[in-house]
Amino acid sequence: MTQLTLRGGHITLAQALKAAGLAGSGGQAKFLVRQGQALVNGAVETQPGRKLHAGDRFGLQGQAEWTICRED
Repeated sequence: MTQLTLRGGHITLAQALKAAGLAGSGGQAKFLVRQGQALVNGAVETQPGRKLHAGDRFGLQGQAEWTICRED
């Protein structure tokens, strides 16, 4: 499982997908989420602005899962 380090209190799902390299742009990330291809904590999520916090898991269906972790 790969980790994405959180620098603030939260990150949106679309921002996380872009930061993880799962989407080439913010627009593509939003499109993928709205199409039902994104998962958060194992469930389909269709809101690109969904806030992710430390401990949340996210990814795209059929791909590796990422975990949000706090910056030390």
